[in-house]
Amino acid sequence: MDFDVLILFIALSVILLGTLGFFLVQGGKLLPKDKREQYLTQRDPDDLPSGGVDTLEAPAEDRPGTEEPTLGDGVDLLEEPTVEEPSVETPEPVAGRLARLRARLVKSNNIFGRSLLALLSRDEIDEDVWDEIEEVLLMADLGTEPTIELVDRLRERVKVEGTKDPAVVKSMLTEELTALVDPTLDRRLTVSADGRPAVLMVVGVNGVGKTTTVGKLARMLVAEDKDVLLGAADTFRAAAAEQLSTWGHRVGVPTVKSDVEGADPASVAYEAVDRGVELEVDVVMIDTAGRLQNKSNLMDELGKVKRVVEKKSAVDEVLLVLDATTGQNGLNQAKVFSEVVNVTGIVLTKLDGTARGGIVVAIQRQLGVPVKLIGLGEGPDDLAPFDADEFVAALLEDR
Repeated sequence: MDFDVLILFIALSVILLGTLGFFLVQGGKLLPKDKREQYLTQRDPDDLPSGGVDTLEAPAEDRPGTEEPTLGDGVDLLEEPTVEEPSVETPEPVAGRLARLRARLVKSNNIFGRSLLALLSRDEIDEDVWDEIEEVLLMADLGTEPTIELVDRLRERVKVEGTKDPAVVKSMLTEELTALVDPTLDRRLTVSADGRPAVLMVVGVNGVGKTTTVGKLARMLVAEDKDVLLGAADTFRAAAAEQLSTWGHRVGVPTVKSDVEGADPASVAYEAVDRGVELEVDVVMIDTAGRLQNKSNLMDELGKVKRVVEKKSAVDEVLLVLDATTGQNGLNQAKVFSEVVNVTGIVLTKLDGTARGGIVVAIQRQLGVPVKLIGLGEGPDDLAPFDADEFVAALLEDR
């Protein structure tokens, strides 16, 4: 072959291969799927690297993700993953809750009990000792009147019985404290009504844990096989309705709420009761917005919520949620709320975080209504019916 012809042949071959490569591989990108498959059918599988796996990359405009994908272009659109509904939880049985949580109450209140028992077990109980006993009781938020009453009773019994035996002293103190807490009060929740749902309103100042209390109480009622419906009438705190709804979902309880922030809470409460009647539930619980007891306009609005609900159904319970750590300040709150909405029962939260168990006596004395529930922890089932005997036993636990 002539040398010039050879050179021309080589040059044409280079141009031909370069042109073919340009169409097959542009900048190291992948060909469109249909073109790539067409190209591969013309190639020997043995020529492909890694046992027939095509490692060619397509141009950016042909690669999924670099442009907005459209149907029909060979791009598989991923569907949103299916969000599974959380499984419905089974709340712990109500019976025995306070006994189960007693250790927490013992831990937070044993200083109170030990102090009293130590003072009453001294060889000589003079006026100075009685003054110390009185001081311990006042520091426990027992209140002035109940403190004087308890000290007078103990003084008389110690004088008459003349004993310093710690077991006997503890027995006397247990009896007198139990009498002050008053086990004769009816602490049952009204959770049934004739031919209609029982309606419970939950009220209190900001930050005491009303919404959480409603959620925990819903769990208690579900554990007792009650059909419950929640009403999110706290329409001013953005997360309140969602928070309440989440509590409900966990135990399969529906929630009536408004999608409009700042909606009329009375309307939401009324709608909740209306739906409860329609669905024939056992209990409708209404969560209300926190409000300061010294804001008359907010308190008037709370009264309006109750009046509007009563156009549909009687309100069977008004539960006032109080933070036990606030001590005597809680008494002022309780008094004002009771005047506006006729409180029927007290829920004491955070009782495990305070050594001031005497607040139970003080609140009952001032309001004339019983403590019905106490919160002893952050767990979803750390709400228990109040029991006077168990409570006093925990206050005076030796360990």
